[in-house]
Amino acid sequence: MTPRLEALKGKFVQLKQPTRDAVSDTAQVETTVKEIIANVRKRGDAAVREYSLAFDKADVANFEVTEEEKLKAVADLDPQTREDTEFAIANVRRFAEAQLGTILPLEIESLPGLHLGHRVIPIETVGCYVPGGRYPLLSAPVMTIVPAKVAGCDQVIACLPPNAHPAMIAGCHLAGADRIFRVGGAQAIAAMAYGTETIPAVDKIVGPGNAFVNEAKRQVFGQVGIDQLAGPSEIFVVADETANAVTIATDLLAQAEHDVRTRVGVVTTDRKLAEDILSEVHNQLETLPTAPVAAVAWKDYGEITVVEDEEAMISYSDHIATEHLQVHTRDPQATAQKLRNYGSIFIGELASVVYSDKCCGTNHTLPTMGAGRYTGGLWVGSYVKIATHQWLDERGVAAVAPAAVRQSATEKLEGHRRAAALRLRPKQLAAE
Repeated sequence: MTPRLEALKGKFVQLKQPTRDAVSDTAQVETTVKEIIANVRKRGDAAVREYSLAFDKADVANFEVTEEEKLKAVADLDPQTREDTEFAIANVRRFAEAQLGTILPLEIESLPGLHLGHRVIPIETVGCYVPGGRYPLLSAPVMTIVPAKVAGCDQVIACLPPNAHPAMIAGCHLAGADRIFRVGGAQAIAAMAYGTETIPAVDKIVGPGNAFVNEAKRQVFGQVGIDQLAGPSEIFVVADETANAVTIATDLLAQAEHDVRTRVGVVTTDRKLAEDILSEVHNQLETLPTAPVAAVAWKDYGEITVVEDEEAMISYSDHIATEHLQVHTRDPQATAQKLRNYGSIFIGELASVVYSDKCCGTNHTLPTMGAGRYTGGLWVGSYVKIATHQWLDERGVAAVAPAAVRQSATEKLEGHRRAAALRLRPKQLAAE
């Protein structure tokens, strides 16, 4: 039990508890992925082709999508789908550009003659994993590729399962991917990390995926950078007596239909609201076409917690540190200012997670499994490096060298002391 939850003892009761407290046992996944990575690293395209046949039932002759195939995929989109995709791209680009504008280079003269600063440098080559899933997730390539292009990455490649919907290829192309490959799963992560005859090695891999993709990202981290380790989707709602049970239940099930392992929950100060939400979820499941997925997620991971006051509600929410956090209170802006642990926050009843999932402009690739305690989600800053620099004139050397000389001597690091002293004038050395 966390210290935050320990402090809440006696201040909350769970009207509905999750029946599972772990997403899955990953031991077998870890072993399988380790073998896949080793094989792809050793045998390149041949191994990738074998895994595509074994896992995706796809015999892929040419991994890379040709220019003609990209243009055909775009042409085959129905006009409304293309318009909606371009609407999402424009919104994500607009927000990413505004964010990039806040990441500024720095140059200061910290002491006379001592110049310090940093540059904002785009990562050279980025690999975007684009999941296939049960449905064509048209927003997925937008969220990973567009910020990379805004950041100024030299090359952005996309990998997606060979049996992904053709509209996903169109989405990758419209979002700005420089190269697109029909490779999915852990083998795609391995290929992007180490390179094959066909697929270039990248500097950083971003994008969500299944347990095998996630584990592969964990295992190649160090060889390449990664954005984060993402688990199944999550949504929590903080609510008081002014909230609407129908709206909350609808939003919970909208996320629950993602995956049978989706974590969905409510923390509220009002027991009647909690009871109404519980009833409404069951009512809506009776008519929801995706109930075979959503109902399992609700049964296994659904949670409704009633707390005694707003302070306890805030503390409980910060303990959960959910991926998506909706605020349905009398003064949602004020409540939002008190919350600190979440991936992305949706303030007020009109702000649905679905808008961000699809097209409003903020990124939907967000921290899960409590990682909102220490990090935010994918953003344009994920695609740049902040690299420091320094330069000195004689005044700067005079200011810092004596202290560096003395510290090096104290640490018995003679090589350091000599390097620190080398640039001092003879009379300054004599003074030391």
